[in-house]
Amino acid sequence: MERIDCVVIGAGVVGLACARALAQAGRDVIVLEAATAIGTETSSRNSEVIHAGIYYPQDSRKALSCVRGKALLYDYLASRGIAHRRCGKLIVATEEAQLPVLETLQHKATANGVDDLVFLSAAEVKAREPALASVGALLSPSTGILDSHGLMLSYQGEAEDAGAMLAFDAAVTGGGVEDGGIRLEVGGAAPMTLLAGQVVNAAGLHAPRLASSLEGFPASAVPQAWYCKGSYYTLAGRAPFSHLIYPVPEAAGLGVHLTLDLGGQARFGPDVEWVEGPEELDVDPTRAETFYAAVRRYWPELPDASLLPGYAGIRPKLTPPGAPASDFVIQGTAEHGVAGLVNLFGIESPGLTASLALAEEVAGLLD
Repeated sequence: MERIDCVVIGAGVVGLACARALAQAGRDVIVLEAATAIGTETSSRNSEVIHAGIYYPQDSRKALSCVRGKALLYDYLASRGIAHRRCGKLIVATEEAQLPVLETLQHKATANGVDDLVFLSAAEVKAREPALASVGALLSPSTGILDSHGLMLSYQGEAEDAGAMLAFDAAVTGGGVEDGGIRLEVGGAAPMTLLAGQVVNAAGLHAPRLASSLEGFPASAVPQAWYCKGSYYTLAGRAPFSHLIYPVPEAAGLGVHLTLDLGGQARFGPDVEWVEGPEELDVDPTRAETFYAAVRRYWPELPDASLLPGYAGIRPKLTPPGAPASDFVIQGTAEHGVAGLVNLFGIESPGLTASLALAEEVAGLLD
């Protein structure tokens, strides 16, 4: 059994950010990834948005890590020359009854340290986005978009430059808590057994299952996993918008919003569909029919038959349908009693934005 200083399980954006932080702090790090490439699940199946930190409860881990992570991320992207754009976002009210919700969001954002939101009247919205129908909106100027794969490649490169190693096709199939560390059974093309002094479980959708597979880890500390699918549809042709367009948020997500990629292509989504497992990634073309009605509340001129199936992602939820959204869970020794193990559970949006801040926290727990 080979002894390893530090293992990060999962090469998504948060796992890579953790590996980079730990390697730069002087640890010998191996990243174990079940797939054959980085960021193949949640990290590459999202809106690629840099979030401002508006929606989350005050002092929650989502709020704190998003606001901190946004500042770190913009600096990082600029200093490394990674493609991004601070394009801004409009959160749109399409009926008078929604205006108090915008006011509540503005107060919540201010409490989170996001003090740059601007309320726009219907006329001011129309001046900025003539095709948009609204009775008012919140402008979030610090919301942006980025090349998420470019970001992950940069994290990977800097982790490797600091001595980290990545192993692909290396799924962790089980293990246990030992006196000398944490035993990990690794399958794939080259099965092996490792004894790690420190382990970061950043396995995303699979993090709860992985934690429960470790013998000696308390079952009471493993949350139940719930899977919330979101489908995206791309627009045939160009969209007449320069900002990201979000409706007033819904219970399980932020509504069917319009985002832009760095090339100007518009996509709509994600919607909300609770599924049984993380592998249910097919995009049903017929679900686009429900998108038309949702989008036409704020863009009445959306052409018929213009939405094409794009891709789907799965949100790693910790609460079931109808329950309030949970916070990020970063679980260290104080929570579960196992020395050297940090579990990251429920890292959904804004995990991409928060990745550097979450890596800071994980490194601090293992310091």
